[in-house]
Amino acid sequence: MGDSVSEREAFEVLDAAVDAGITFIDTADVYGDGRSERFCGQALRRYPAARLVVATKMGLRAAEQRPESYNLANFLAWTDRSRRNLGVDPVDLVQLHVPPTAVYSTDAVFEALDELVASGRIRAYGVSVETCAQALAAIGRPGVATVQLILNCFRLKPLEEVLLAARRAGVGIIARVPLASGLLSGKYDKHTVFASDDLRTFNRHGEEFDVGETFAGVPFEVGLEAVRELSALVPPTVATAQFALRWIIDEPGVSVVIPGTRSAEQVRVNAASAGIPALSEEQLAGVRDIYDRRIRPHVHDRW
Repeated sequence: MGDSVSEREAFEVLDAAVDAGITFIDTADVYGDGRSERFCGQALRRYPAARLVVATKMGLRAAEQRPESYNLANFLAWTDRSRRNLGVDPVDLVQLHVPPTAVYSTDAVFEALDELVASGRIRAYGVSVETCAQALAAIGRPGVATVQLILNCFRLKPLEEVLLAARRAGVGIIARVPLASGLLSGKYDKHTVFASDDLRTFNRHGEEFDVGETFAGVPFEVGLEAVRELSALVPPTVATAQFALRWIIDEPGVSVVIPGTRSAEQVRVNAASAGIPALSEEQLAGVRDIYDRRIRPHVHDRW
């Protein structure tokens, strides 16, 4: 919910989410420079009976994402700002927002996060990561409650070690970019044009941040071909996006999936994926085959 989303549009989406039984909302202190957090705070007050859990993130407000920026003084300032924006005390979950790799091996960072919990500012903390190696390092930290990472039909590497390690450690997995920036909706073709301020335009080659955040790092044309094959596995009564979300839901160890939505209808379609049948062994094998043939060479060794 950045600056381009009106209050009416925001609450149409939130109303639909609550009506569909969704109880987890993911945001960050940099989304709309705090505007998204303030919308989430309004939602908490608007839907008290829904018992919503709001997870925010911190770290990208630093002028430079250097390991030394991840210190207690900054954590206090950032979380106090989020507490004001959300209107809550404590915050349910605060995640480090894709921090530099060196942060994971810095004891002082996690001691500072433990202090935030001990002081009552936050209930729990986690880490949003880019790579499986970072995820495993985070899972190895005893105070980490959650790891947020990219997981979808085009990003299977977390299945090798991360999900099992998280289950053994009792760490929750938050699956982001579940539709590979919309590729797995099955609605794009080679003629699709995105707005100039859309990351699918300005970050397609990693110009602004990690390219893995855009189409899960899959070249657009390669993804289109893979989705064409994937569509043959999707039952006629199921949307491609629902199939892709169901694939994630079925993975042991996944706690929650956070597809981005811009309309109430998208919310309803996405939420309905929890009600479709679990994928068959044949369908699962088909996803793996498409990944191995088309996607693996582009992403597997990078993240």
